[in-house]
This record gives sequence, C-alpha cells and structure tokens, in this order.
Amino acid sequence: MIMNEWKQEDNIGDRLRLVWIPDGLEFDEDRKNPDKFSEAIWGIMARKLEELIEETNGADDEKITCVVADQGMGSALEIAAKMGIHRASFCPMAATKMALLLSIPKLINDGIISNDGIVQIDDTYISPNDPNSEFENEFVLDFNYRNSSKNQMIRVSPTIPAIDPQNFMWIRMLICNTAYDLKLATFALAPDIIPIGPLLSSNRLGNSAGNFWPEDPTCLKWLDQQPPCSVIYVAFGSLTIFNKQQFQELALGLELSNRPFLWIVRSYSTDSRNDVYPEGFLEREGTRGKIVGWAPQQKVLSHPSVACFFSHCSWNSTMESSFICDVWNVGLRFNPDQNGIIKREQIKIKIEQVLGDKSFKSQGSALNIVREGGSSSKILQHFMEWLKA
Repeated sequence: MIMNEWKQEDNIGDRLRLVWIPDGLEFDEDRKNPDKFSEAIWGIMARKLEELIEETNGADDEKITCVVADQGMGSALEIAAKMGIHRASFCPMAATKMALLLSIPKLINDGIISNDGIVQIDDTYISPNDPNSEFENEFVLDFNYRNSSKNQMIRVSPTIPAIDPQNFMWIRMLICNTAYDLKLATFALAPDIIPIGPLLSSNRLGNSAGNFWPEDPTCLKWLDQQPPCSVIYVAFGSLTIFNKQQFQELALGLELSNRPFLWIVRSYSTDSRNDVYPEGFLEREGTRGKIVGWAPQQKVLSHPSVACFFSHCSWNSTMESSFICDVWNVGLRFNPDQNGIIKREQIKIKIEQVLGDKSFKSQGSALNIVREGGSSSKILQHFMEWLKA
C-alpha cells in the first residue's frame, strides 16, 4: 500500500528505500496479539535488523550511520548501540506521558508507587505540570532517572524484557511529536526530550500514504458546501467502541445541537451490529449531517468549514484531556452520569459553550512553532545536522 502511493510521487524512490524485516510469525498467526508481537519485536526482528545493517554496510557505498526508531522498538536502539551507530528514539505518545514513564524509578524510590506500579499513597496526584497546584497531596516529579538510587527495572509488558533505566543511555536523542511552547512545564521536568512537532504535512498537496482504512473523499466535497466555521467534526480514532446507549446519546446530542456535523463511524464503532442509530435519526438529519467510515483527518481539521473537534483526546494518552481543558484552555471535558453515560443534553450544552465562547478559539501559535524560524523548526534543523555528523 505504501509502495503504491510512493510510486505516484516524483523522485521519492531516489531518496527513500523501503525494506521489510520478517517478524518470524506464521502467516496465520494473530499479529494483533500484543504478547506475540512484542516477543517478535524483541527477539526475531532484532536479530534480523542486525543482519540487515551488517549486510547493507558490508555491500553498499552508502552506509547506515543512524537508526531512528519508535520508542516501542527499543531492541533497534540496543542493536544500534551495540554496533556503534548513532541512534534516536521517536516518541509518538504525549511528551508528558514519556516524562512520567522515565520518572518511574523516582516514584518507586519515594514510595509513591510500588514495584508493581500500584499507587501507595491515597489521593495523591502525580503531576509534572504545576508545583503550585490546588491539590494538597500532589507529588511534583523531579526528572532524575539517570540517578536512581536503587537497582529498579521497568517492565512494560510480561513479554518484553525488563529495562534498566540506566540503559536509556542507548538513546542519544529522544525526539517527540509536540512543541516546546505547548508544554513548558513538561520540558522543564524532562529536558532530555526534544520537541520537533507538531509533525504535520501542512504543505503536502497529495494524499497520506499507508492508511489502513479507505478514506471517503466525499466528505471534503460536502465540507466545501458548508458555511465557514459551522461544522462539528466528530471522530474517536481507530479503537474506540461505544455501547449502544452511549452511541445513541451521542447521535441525539448532535441532533439537539442543530448544527451541521461530520461524523466518523467505523463498521465496529459500537458493540451492537443492528439498529445502532436512534429511530428516525438518519432520516431527520438528512443532508445536515455527513457520516463516513473514515476521513482524511488532517484535511478535514484544516478545512475552513470546521468549527470544532469532538473527540476522545487521545494523542496516545488520555492525559491530553487535562492539557486541553485545564492548561491550554481550548476545550471542555464531558462528565458521565452515575451509569457512565454522557447524556445528550450535556453534549448540546458543551458544543454551544465551545462554539459560543471566543476564548476557546486557538490563536494558531502551534503553526508558528513549525514555520521556519519557529522553535520546533530550529530544533528539527539541529537534529538533521546531528544526523549528518
């Protein structure tokens, strides 16, 4: 899929070479099983990567001089360190979550959590955000994983080998997909994390390569027909599954808002396969709402007709909702009732609040960060120079 997309790009083959590494799993084995896949990453794929680097550096004029790997592919960084190659880890999760992960040794040392990750002090809030927080029992982190006083190990999964925090020294560079100005407190806590984002292809005119679900281009034509800043964009990622009651409350809340909406509903968005929409909902909404299975999200979010984003605030971390609502003050959170359901009336009210209060509108500071001369642009340029060194 990715190769087919690349063939449509001019000269892309001269700059990028795509190779594959076998995972050692049989064709009919379940690659969605995290335990099996973790074993493959830390076992078979690590050995195959080492063989690939040795083969490439032994035959080609152009040598592999640096390995940039997802932070979940720690075995690749080990291999690079073993072979004396520059290495950098890319962290796609929230930088704050990574800072907390690297602070695990101190949390254990200070008795905040046990070796099993269980919180030991009641009503304690672990925060890298604000030492002057309103919480009485807040534990403010001090990023000091390199100087842990005990010989602790971090185990992310039972199938992944335990990691000695000292071995984060495998990582010469830890880069992340956010911007310094968006999370000043996090980078004060964790100065070793290098922000080079947001990594958005804002100047790209083509389509994204490697989508796992087919995008429905009709939603863009539908957006073109809507007034500026009028559409509610509703999307909950690729994994969220609603029960039927919550799904119907969401639908009825959008109906009560009386605004145009673009809603991403996957074939498995609910735990019920039949009659998931409220009776008569699709007929009542008519052309005011557009429902598709998947959309080109970056193009949708940058479309002038989109007024707000109704989502689960993932960024690979539910922690992001706290930043959006409490730190950046650009959104509102929903509060479920005693049954864990967010009701239609609350959905209507929160949509009206967000769209009616000008203080929630972004000032576009993140875009200035990635433009030439912005903080992320300068840091990315420094990273590129380091890669070439």
